Amino acid sequence: MIEEPALGFGFNVGSSSSNETETSLSLRIKQLMDSQPFAVLCTQGEQQPYGSLVAYSMTDDLTAVVFATPVTTRKFKLLNQNDRVALLIDNRCQHHDNMMNVRAVTATGFAKQVESDKEFKFWSRLLTVRHSNLSNFVHSPTVALFSVDIARYFHVERFQEVQQWIPQRIIPG
Repeated sequence: MIEEPALGFGFNVGSSSSNETETSLSLRIKQLMDSQPFAVLCTQGEQQPYGSLVAYSMTDDLTAVVFATPVTTRKFKLLNQNDRVALLIDNRCQHHDNMMNVRAVTATGFAKQVESDKEFKFWSRLLTVRHSNLSNFVHSPTVALFSVDIARYFHVERFQEVQQWIPQRIIPG
């Protein structure tokens, strides 16, 4: 997989050197993602950025995300033209009275359509366990599943505290 380029401009992106800090950050990211059923999927094509709301699920190690989309959508077309995507997950609805408590995560990575039956079974189960109401939708012949290999996360708190976390894939031994 081609590594995603790091941001080249100067703002405070913390990449923790301490395992304890990194574990704390990954737990905060996981808690936020577990608490929010939807994400904004950011794609680009036709010289235009696009945002789409998706129901998603993620692997336990946070290295991948899955979502479904009808094949007749602009989203499907753009995903097949450009695999670089971002997903924005935030908890603003829970803190409408105090914006300083809002947290957000942007996960960047590479999307690919799930093609094989074995992969489809794994990814569709992951998505429908979290979103049981999507079972018929996910299994429709007019719907495609996409998995996103996550390259990095940007976690934002209090609108200015930004930390970067790169998930480590756990390889079964």
